[in-house]
Amino acid sequence: MKSLAAFLVVALIWTCGLMAFAARVQQSTPQPDPPVADGIVVLTGANSNERIAAAVDLLAAHRGRRVLVSGVDRRVSREQLRTASNTVRRLYDCCVDLGFNAVDTVTNARETAEWAKTMRYKSLTIVTTDYHMPRAMLELRAVLRPPDVTLQTYAVPTAILKSRQWWRSPRAARLMVVEYCKYLAILGREAVLGLGPRAQPAAPQKG
Repeated sequence: MKSLAAFLVVALIWTCGLMAFAARVQQSTPQPDPPVADGIVVLTGANSNERIAAAVDLLAAHRGRRVLVSGVDRRVSREQLRTASNTVRRLYDCCVDLGFNAVDTVTNARETAEWAKTMRYKSLTIVTTDYHMPRAMLELRAVLRPPDVTLQTYAVPTAILKSRQWWRSPRAARLMVVEYCKYLAILGREAVLGLGPRAQPAAPQKG
């Protein structure tokens, strides 16, 4: 009985956490244009074209000097990416950098840190989908810490998650639950790392 009671308590806490996470995701959009930052970083993934378009729109609104698209597939050419994201050529050719080294959110953070250091940027606006933003910010803040670099968010909405009864959609429920579990895993990792000295991220190699 004690084991069952403990399981039920854990399940209740997990469920309450999931509901709070979902509310945070849903309330993150729509949002106004963020304050001006040195740079804008868009993390690729699901709905990458929408993310890139949103980042370039911020660039066009003078909310940053340049855009980094982190995690670009090496098989995709620069022109293919511009066409797919339907971005203005003038801005794209002038002020958009492509990063090909990141393959997940952890390496997105490292690629972003290297770009910020190379560009000597002290403030960044992070663009990614609403459900991905909480985990992305955990990873980014693990390697980019104030006062060295300040971070602000610009979340792109995910249509299937905007419903108040998102759990009734198998696709939406799976997306929210999987992302929540990933978020908890990163929280746990950071809690453990916080118990001891944190290793500094490796400095970018000079080519």
